[in-house]
Amino acid sequence: MTELATRYNPKEAEDKIYDFWQKNYLFSTKANSKKKPFCIVIPPPNVTGILHMGHALNNTLQDIIIRYKKMQGFESLWMPGTDYAGIATQNVVERELAQEGKTREDLGREEFIKRLWQWKDKYGDTIIHQLKKLGCACDWSRLRFTMDDDYSNAVKEVFVHLYKKGLIYRGKYIINWCPRCQTALSDEEAQHKDLKGKLYYIKYPFKDEPSKFVVVATTRPETMLGDTAVAVSPKDKRYKNLIGKTLTLPLMERPIKIIADSTVDPKFGTGAVKVTPAHDPNDFEIGKRHKLEFVNIMQPDAKLNENAGQFMGMDRFEAREAILEELEERNLLEKTTDHDHAVGHCYRCHTIVEPYLSKQWFVKMKPLAKPAIEVVKKGEIKFTPSRWTKVYLNWMDNIQDWCISRQIWWGHRLPVYYCQKCSETGSLNSKFKSQNAKAQDGIIVSKTKPEKCPYCGSTDLVQDEDVLDTWFSSWLWPFAIFGWPFSTQINANQTQINADKSATISVQSAKICVQKEDLNYFYPTSVLITAPEIIFFWVARMIMAGLEFMKEIPFSDVYIHGTVRDAKGLKMSKSLGNAIDPLNIIEEFGTDALRFSLIINSGQDLFLSKEKFEVGRNFANKIWNASRFVLMNLQPKADPPTAEKKKVSEFDLCQIYQKEKLDLPSRWILSRLYTTIDKINKAIDKYSFNEAENLVYEFFWHEFCDWYLEIVKDKISDKNIQILIYKVLEKSIRMLHPFMPFITEEIWQKLAPETGSIMNQSLPHVQKQMIDKKTELQMQVIIDLVSSLRNIRAEWNIPPLEKIDVILKVTDHQAIKLLDENQAIIKNLSRINNFNIVEEIARPKDSASAVVGRVSFFVPLTGLIDIPKEKSRIESQISQNENILKSLNARLKNKQFLSRAPKEVVASEKQKSLEIADKIEKLKKVIKELK
Repeated sequence: MTELATRYNPKEAEDKIYDFWQKNYLFSTKANSKKKPFCIVIPPPNVTGILHMGHALNNTLQDIIIRYKKMQGFESLWMPGTDYAGIATQNVVERELAQEGKTREDLGREEFIKRLWQWKDKYGDTIIHQLKKLGCACDWSRLRFTMDDDYSNAVKEVFVHLYKKGLIYRGKYIINWCPRCQTALSDEEAQHKDLKGKLYYIKYPFKDEPSKFVVVATTRPETMLGDTAVAVSPKDKRYKNLIGKTLTLPLMERPIKIIADSTVDPKFGTGAVKVTPAHDPNDFEIGKRHKLEFVNIMQPDAKLNENAGQFMGMDRFEAREAILEELEERNLLEKTTDHDHAVGHCYRCHTIVEPYLSKQWFVKMKPLAKPAIEVVKKGEIKFTPSRWTKVYLNWMDNIQDWCISRQIWWGHRLPVYYCQKCSETGSLNSKFKSQNAKAQDGIIVSKTKPEKCPYCGSTDLVQDEDVLDTWFSSWLWPFAIFGWPFSTQINANQTQINADKSATISVQSAKICVQKEDLNYFYPTSVLITAPEIIFFWVARMIMAGLEFMKEIPFSDVYIHGTVRDAKGLKMSKSLGNAIDPLNIIEEFGTDALRFSLIINSGQDLFLSKEKFEVGRNFANKIWNASRFVLMNLQPKADPPTAEKKKVSEFDLCQIYQKEKLDLPSRWILSRLYTTIDKINKAIDKYSFNEAENLVYEFFWHEFCDWYLEIVKDKISDKNIQILIYKVLEKSIRMLHPFMPFITEEIWQKLAPETGSIMNQSLPHVQKQMIDKKTELQMQVIIDLVSSLRNIRAEWNIPPLEKIDVILKVTDHQAIKLLDENQAIIKNLSRINNFNIVEEIARPKDSASAVVGRVSFFVPLTGLIDIPKEKSRIESQISQNENILKSLNARLKNKQFLSRAPKEVVASEKQKSLEIADKIEKLKKVIKELK
């Protein structure tokens, strides 16, 4: 066996190891009837994406389970890909153009799209390279992009299918509009943020009695220019006699009616509200019910249009100030009050969105949602943690139609064509009209451009300018990645074989056969691991799409991981300046340190600081040093036993050892090993990744290294001990591999190089006959006793090399036997000179004492330390800690601190208070020992 280097250097090892994995096709998968499939589809990162801590957490979790399932014997596919990210990518390229003094309109659509593809080809794989740096075991030969030709075919297929089914329609409705991106947004893309705003109380004079007025309250006075009514509740007695009266719209001098509508809240403002049907979703519905005029006062860039009178050309917020000033001059602004409210923002550029009346394309969601609700209620799809089930069902029960059209150029263009002749004349063939109610305004929905209009025969057809919402392609991800719907169409972008067309078709047919086989084998996928913020954007829609188009659920489990936050509890983000760059952590500590620290600190949410990554680095060093110690002590006389000539991962310790012939520590370490393996399996099966890591951490660092290796290091020349520590180590390394793949591969190549990559080894199986709870309890007595003796040495400042005397008071004969048989271990680990076991004894003068289970013991201190000096030192510590506790408790009683500080900080301070109070009690107990 080759000796390990003195120190592990992740910078030298990681790229070399990843290259080794790729060159040996260790991530590759195929439909394999001899194995059970396990499949995860990656939440496709945007091509504009740069690795952040959220990516690092999400992909580490996926990598853990993929490697784990591969070592369990599954055909384990992690399907990779990237998303074209319509608005985000277009914004990036538009910013580049702006630096050149150009706009997309200057280039024109065709040239701008070419520019986008050039940018994608140059920068789109950045995130992929970074995922490889993270160690992701994706099958990169299957890398997909949501604008691949095959994928585009799937998008068109779905649009046409839903349109024919009556689930896609076009209409003029109030939508969320981003004036910066100048596109419609879905409700989920218009993220609401709480803002401190104002409520403006405006007087609307009566037409016939201008000296009298109705006061309305609004947060958006600029939209009053589009008012076409004032509404009150029919139950509001204050306004009962005013319903039907006419008011004059201030500044516009337009007559508007007072109407009654049951949706008006009498408690809001004055109980009378302005109605602007073209600029508010609730007002839109009121406008339809009461047949009001719809007056649009805004251009797509949020500047006011010709319907805004003297305010035309002003930006909406500039107009707000001008309108308020004008109202004040006319004595029509009664008052202004503070008002907190939630305002929609564009999820990409963070501009405040505008409710805007616009003709858009929508998907009817309720028919699609119904079966997707049922499969979750029946438990066919399970959310972990389970609380997310309620969140999912609540959203699905209240789902709204999905606005899917976007007014940008980068994306899947709508497969919709308009006959110019029909649009101009409205003269559709009457017979066709009667046969097809959808034949309106010359709309033709088709995967390919028709040669002529099916309604009138005209060839003057124009494709819709809009593209589809990015999520309209992403919701097909679990099955579209496998080539569905398997079109045999040959297009110019596909590589042509230098042969005739039939050969090309033959190759394409063979490709489709493989794709169908893969889809049948890997779909439904196994589990989806994702973040909470895209449950509605993506998870719910994928479930609906899978059921609609595949007639099967897309996955059976959904694991929602926590949010990455800083130490203060704030969500990490570039805009807040609190983000930690995972690539910097990899550079400083190594990938395994990053991965391990992320998972061991995870739970509902992660609270990270740079210092937390030292945990992973220190553990990696511990693994390396322990492995080096074992390997060094196996040479040169560590010839494997006969049983070990089998594949290392199949080796059964029972073939060499009879449990009864081993000493207590050896029986204990084997029992703990297999108990830990069993618990790790159960933890991963229920997606408790941090629990699994804590288990392997505790076993390897504390039980194997701190205790067992320390106990046997003086017996390391014993060949049986060598074999045992070798086997415990190699099983531990296999157990650790899914969590820390790089360092475990590096060690494995020294530990068992003849077996190939650790990725191809099986997980250590649980040898239940080696699990012995009685042995574990017995060894725990020894561990607790030694720990307690070490604590006494530390509390009383007994020099490390000074040996102590110990008197143990024990009446239980089994305990006496246990201590007597293992006194050599206790003496060695605790540096004991005289070790006496008695059944009765009075406490010796000036001695420290403690109780461990049924064992009381005493350590005489006379001659070991300067007792008065140590008492003085401990009393000083008590005083210092009491002052700290007093300060902490005063802070925790401060109402201002409790109301303003993040709850995590308050919880941390409370925990500190408890810990310091406990420390004071222990120190007082130590002093009491000598009284």
